Amino acid sequence: MTTELGRIGLKTSAKDEVVDITAKVQDIVTESRVRKGLACIFVVGSTAAVTTVEHESGLVQDMQDAMERLYPKDVEYEHHRRWGDGNGHSHIRASFVGPSLTVPVTDGALVLGTWQQIVFMEFDNKPRTREVVVQVVGDP
Repeated sequence: MTTELGRIGLKTSAKDEVVDITAKVQDIVTESRVRKGLACIFVVGSTAAVTTVEHESGLVQDMQDAMERLYPKDVEYEHHRRWGDGNGHSHIRASFVGPSLTVPVTDGALVLGTWQQIVFMEFDNKPRTREVVVQVVGDP
């Protein structure tokens, strides 16, 4: 059994970014030399998330529009009242999408559909420096 930890650094502009990190995750899997196992992708922080989508401009816009319909920025959140930082919507969005994703690894490659990419989603209301941790576990 092999375990490998990798990290992906990102700088975001806080505009509801959706960043394709599939190639970077695959690089970490390749470096791990795990042929059969799992890759756990985890974002450090409470106002960002990871998931899978078809990463194309139309769907990115649809995701951004859906987030605004479900968790609007212009609603008064208790978090705003308590901390005054205006990012209550960011915490709610991140919680519902989730901080982690587990993807199978077969023959040293991530098992993803043809139009399925791993994406990082920034929800905060200011530019951030982010870290995504990738833990690869399995057999060489």
